[in-house]
Amino acid sequence: MKSSTSQQVKPAVRRKSSLPRWVSPTAWGIALVMVLLMLFLLYQRSPVAQQMRAKAQVESQPAVEAPTSLPAESVVKAPLPELDSNRGVNSLVRLANPRTIIPTRPRSSVVNYTIKKGDSIFGIASEFKIKPESILWANYEVLNDDPHQISIGQEIKIPPVDGILYQWKEGDKLEDVAARFHADPKEILSFPGNKLDMTDPKIEPGQYIMIPGGWRELKPWVVPVAYAPKSGVTKGISGPGGCEVPSGGAVGSGAFIWPAVQHFLSGNDYWSGHLAIDIAAGEGAPVYAADSGVVVYAGAIGGGYGNMIMIDHQNGYHTLYAHLSSINVRCGQSVAQGSLIGLAGSTGNSTGAHLHFEVRYLGGFINPWYVLP
Repeated sequence: MKSSTSQQVKPAVRRKSSLPRWVSPTAWGIALVMVLLMLFLLYQRSPVAQQMRAKAQVESQPAVEAPTSLPAESVVKAPLPELDSNRGVNSLVRLANPRTIIPTRPRSSVVNYTIKKGDSIFGIASEFKIKPESILWANYEVLNDDPHQISIGQEIKIPPVDGILYQWKEGDKLEDVAARFHADPKEILSFPGNKLDMTDPKIEPGQYIMIPGGWRELKPWVVPVAYAPKSGVTKGISGPGGCEVPSGGAVGSGAFIWPAVQHFLSGNDYWSGHLAIDIAAGEGAPVYAADSGVVVYAGAIGGGYGNMIMIDHQNGYHTLYAHLSSINVRCGQSVAQGSLIGLAGSTGNSTGAHLHFEVRYLGGFINPWYVLP
């Protein structure tokens, strides 16, 4: 009996493939053809191939000869349609914008302005885009800080910017002038309209210098408040239309109404140089008592007010009505709220008919807009 270790091991038998030998090269060939076909299709869709086809198409077309001109006798003229001037034209109109050609620059020189009918310091300041105080400061010798001193035909100076237009005097020093008007000397030197050499500034006496941003207190010009019991003020009064009123009489409610039919302005608004409002009121328009009280002034008065009425409402308030063409009450008379006291006009220093209306409390001015409905 033979041992198991002595048995011979038979070699592994290799299985033969059942596919024919030509199948593998054929598959590789088909795959290669498909890859080439895909590359060709991608190339045909590329921009380079499209440009080449378009160029070949143009070059293949025959040249076209330019048409020769026809004899004049063979040309047939077509009739033009008649123009209908009444027919609208739909078109876009483009207007030139001058600001894109010439830039708008700040003004640096003084303008001499002539007062016209209907002008006011407030309106002129708004037109030139500066504060009304700047105009009063620039024209103190003419207006004396009183906006009512303007008159038709009068010429005033309009400064280029807000501040003080100052006429240089003998012995003036730049630092002292700047300090007087709360300004910076560098701003004075660098302002283009002054035309000063910053390294060696020389200013001649009589020369006008603009002090940008400078300011000073306005001089008082207002009509004094009349005295009456409970008014809280002194007995000071000026002018022929005043009187000292005894105790008693109508007392105001403290609730005011508009003294004119119109409820808008036609001149100066309330500001530091004009402690009142100018209400639109034509020549002869009715003027009403804004509240009940006693008339403490009725007549002409100085200071540019013309014909004026002042009512003491005996509760600390006074109201004042100026530039009247007619006065319908007398001093010392009690009036009720809404009663007719006069007619609007343009007396005194005025460039057009309107109603100058003031409200004072215990001798001080308050903005009428705070009490009017």
